[in-house]
Amino acid sequence: MADVSVIVLIALFAATLFPRFNLGLAALPAAFLVGLAADRTADEVTAFFPSDFFVLIVGITALFAVAQINGTLDWLLDGMLRLVGGRVLLVALVPFLTGAVLTAVGTLPAAATAIVAPIALGLAARYGISPLVAAVLGITGIIGGLLSPLAVYGTSARQLGDKLHLDLPDSAPVSFFVGGVVIGLVVATGCLLIGLRTGAVPRGRLAPTSQTDSAAPVLDDSQSAPQEENRAELSVSARATRILTVVCLLAVVVLSVGFDVNIGYLGLTAAVVQHLALRLEPGEIISRIPWNIVLLIGGLLTYVGLMQGLGAFTRISDVLRIEGSGMLSLLVICYIAGVTSFAASSIAVFATTMPLVPAVVAEGASPVGAILAVALASILVDINPLGITGGLILGAARPEDRPRLFRHLLTYGVVSVVVGPALACFAFGWW
Repeated sequence: MADVSVIVLIALFAATLFPRFNLGLAALPAAFLVGLAADRTADEVTAFFPSDFFVLIVGITALFAVAQINGTLDWLLDGMLRLVGGRVLLVALVPFLTGAVLTAVGTLPAAATAIVAPIALGLAARYGISPLVAAVLGITGIIGGLLSPLAVYGTSARQLGDKLHLDLPDSAPVSFFVGGVVIGLVVATGCLLIGLRTGAVPRGRLAPTSQTDSAAPVLDDSQSAPQEENRAELSVSARATRILTVVCLLAVVVLSVGFDVNIGYLGLTAAVVQHLALRLEPGEIISRIPWNIVLLIGGLLTYVGLMQGLGAFTRISDVLRIEGSGMLSLLVICYIAGVTSFAASSIAVFATTMPLVPAVVAEGASPVGAILAVALASILVDINPLGITGGLILGAARPEDRPRLFRHLLTYGVVSVVVGPALACFAFGWW
């Protein structure tokens, strides 16, 4: 049944080539039918549904939907652009640096993505930048900070290395961090150069592609003011709306980053507070939540969870594993991590792949380099639409951009599976 589940997954993706086939609608029935064939009950299959993802993406998209409705998001983006003077390079660095700082201080990747994705995609929509380029720049910033001594990957790498008796030097945490920053900068620079060359990123200074009256306050029909209403009073109303929204956004960031409170529930709470305070129409908020993306990623992650339960990824690892020496052995392990991580949790893949590292170290590989290569091989494939990262990116994009962005993210993800593990192995295996 593990083999069958892999074949069905391949068939599902192949079916997306046909018009009118919806992968989101098909994923849950596929999980149910494969589960029946594997003698799993419906309750057992349902247990794989990623409820944490559901709360995360609904909460965050609701929060930023309110910020978009009342004009605060446009106002914040305008402020960011004024700070960087409209220069292409500096505009691109805004989401990159934001993501790097958030993860470097310990923010979980999903929480950092939830914060960075609306910023990156908002800049892309307003200033004519390719959504894919903006997403890659933002996520590579997150990748760049993931191996800091405070981040989940950095601490896991050190703890797993010690547990496996790899005799890591005291400088290992710094080496891990530097390696993550270097790979993040390399990928971001390459993406930016390709974007400039292909026109996906405009050259010179950027100007908005559309203007939004972000100064307008949010008023329902009962509050609608006539055209001749006092402008000063209108400005005070807009200022109060912005202050409330910014305070809510900051509270979500501080509580999630500093106190490890669930960012999805925080986002929903903040959205409801603003909905009541600003007397917003609830249907307008709910309609901006990307339910099609929730169905797509929720269904796929349910199916992937069933595959893991059936041992499909263990089967894939067994097929790919070969005996070798030195860099060849490390390269195989990196590809095992990359291929498995494409559709599974990267940190889980990293933790389950690490026990293969001591054998490579015994063959002469550097322990620091081997851990760094395996960690980066797991991380670099994260920019694909089949996981929480991709779901948050798609949720932050404009509805008209989502189908095309899904295809681009899927293509990028497949290419990263081919290129990422080799890049990580040969760039850092010798450290």
